[in-house]
Amino acid sequence: MNRSGYLGIDAGTQGLSVIFTDDEMRILAHGEGGYEMVPGLAAECYEQRPGDWEAALRTAMADLRAKLTATGITPDVKAIGISGQMHGEVLADGVGAALGPARLWCDGRNEAEGHELTERFGVKCPKRLTAARWLWTIRNRPELAARVHHLTTPSGWLARCLTGEWTLGIGDAAGMFPIDQATLDYDARLLAEFDALVAAGHGGPAVRQLRDLLPRVRKAGEDGGRLDAAGAALLGLPVGTPVAPAEGDQPAALAGSLIGLPGMVSMSFGTSVCANSVGDRPFRGVSQAIDHFCAPDGRPINMVFLRNGTTPMNTVVEMFGKVNGAGRGDAFAAVMPQLLAAADDCGGLAALPFIDGEPGLGVSRGGSASLVGLSAENATPGNAAKAMLLATIFNLRMGSDQLDAQGFPRTEIILSGGLTKTPALGQLLADAFDTPVTILDGAVEGTAWGAALMAKFRAEALAGRSRPWPEFLAAHASGTPTRFTPRPAAVATLAQSLARHRRLVALHTQLAESAP
Repeated sequence: MNRSGYLGIDAGTQGLSVIFTDDEMRILAHGEGGYEMVPGLAAECYEQRPGDWEAALRTAMADLRAKLTATGITPDVKAIGISGQMHGEVLADGVGAALGPARLWCDGRNEAEGHELTERFGVKCPKRLTAARWLWTIRNRPELAARVHHLTTPSGWLARCLTGEWTLGIGDAAGMFPIDQATLDYDARLLAEFDALVAAGHGGPAVRQLRDLLPRVRKAGEDGGRLDAAGAALLGLPVGTPVAPAEGDQPAALAGSLIGLPGMVSMSFGTSVCANSVGDRPFRGVSQAIDHFCAPDGRPINMVFLRNGTTPMNTVVEMFGKVNGAGRGDAFAAVMPQLLAAADDCGGLAALPFIDGEPGLGVSRGGSASLVGLSAENATPGNAAKAMLLATIFNLRMGSDQLDAQGFPRTEIILSGGLTKTPALGQLLADAFDTPVTILDGAVEGTAWGAALMAKFRAEALAGRSRPWPEFLAAHASGTPTRFTPRPAAVATLAQSLARHRRLVALHTQLAESAP
C-alpha cells in the first residue's frame, strides 16, 4: 500500500534517526543508525567522522524501510527535512570531500576565540560558534585551513551529500556566524571584521575569506535542493525529491514544539535546562547568560542555558531514597508527592543548586550546592526537593533578566523534557515565571518530527500553498494539551523567594570558599 508523506532526518550527538510520517504528520515508522566519537582524543576534544553520519543514515533508512514493509507500507516521500547538532565544524576541499573528522558543538578547544570575537564584534559569540572554531583552526592548523573550500555543519554536510549543494537553514547558519536581522543573511559588516582579524594576525598559508566558505542561507519553505543521483542512492528514493533547508537541532525542536510566534518560550528541563524565546526584534548588546540564533523562518531566538537542571533535585530525592533503602524509582514515587504538597515557600528552606558551575550566572565552581535555612519545622524531603527545583527555576529567571529588561514578550511557556514526567510541576513553573505553561500531548515530538514538518512546509511552498510559518505550525496542534495558569498568591510568594535567591547567589562565591 502506497502512503504519501514526509521524511525527517535527525543527526544527533549520540546517533541518527529517521521518521516517515503520513500527510497528517502521524509517525508511521522510524529507523536508527549509530556512530561514535573519534577515540583517543585529549580531554575537551570531541570529533566525529562525516562518513560515519552517511553510513548511519544508510543504516537508519534500511531500518525504516524494513519496518514500513512489515506493516505493508510503501513510502511515497513528498519532501525531506534534515536536522542536526548545531555549531559543528565540517571542512571540505574543492571537490567537496571531507578534510578529516569534524569538530562538534561540545569541543572546548576554542573558548579564547569565542571571547575574542565577542569583544571585537560586540555580539555574543559563544565558544560553540562555528566561526570561533574556524578561527582556532586557522591559527592552530594553518596547513589544513589553507586547503578548505567549504565550511558547514553536520546537517549542512548531509544536505550536501543528498543534493550536491552547499546550503543551510537560517537557524543552523546563525550557529555558524551572526545573522543580520535586516537582511536575514550573514552579517556583512562582521564578516569583513572577521576577515580583517585573520589578515592582520595570520602569517601562515593564505586562507579563503569566510564569506566564500559559508553555505548559502535559506529560510523555511525556500529551496534546499533536490536529491541528486548520489543522494537518491543513499536514501533509496527517487532523484529530484525536494529537500527542505537543513536546520540545527534547536530550530528543529522549536518546530517540533510548534513554537513560532514572538513571546512563545520553549523550556526543556533535563540534566541541563534550555529556554528558547522567540523575539520580536534583535537583542541589544551582550549578555553572559544569553545566546542567540534564529527560528527556521528567521525570527530571532534568545537562548538561556543552565548546566544545573534537574540533577540537584534528583540528588536530593535519591539521597532520601538511600536513607530508606529504596531504589531510584521508589524514591521518586515516595518523594515527588511530598514535593507537590510542600508549601510554596518550602517552609522557609532555600537552596543553591550548583552541583556544576553555572557560567551564565558567574558561578565558576561546582560541587557547592547547599540548603539554607534548615530548621526542625521545614526539614522534610518535600521541602528539600522543592527548594532545589525552585533554585534551578530561579536561576532560569535570573538568566532571563536582560530579556525582561529589554521588554521582550513572554506569553506562553511550552514545557518538555524530564520534568514532564511529573506534569503537575508545570504549575510551579507557571507561578515562578507568572506565565501560562503548556505541556503538549506527548510532551516531546522530537527534532526528527520538526524536520519532517519543515519538509511539509517546503512541499506546500512548491505546490503554491505558502502561508506564514507560525500559522503553519499552529495548524498542526493535536491532542489535548495540559495547561497551567499562574495563581496570584503563589506568584507573590515565589517573587519573595526569588528575591532571597538573588541575595544567596550574590553570596555564593564566599559560601563556596568554605566547601571542600
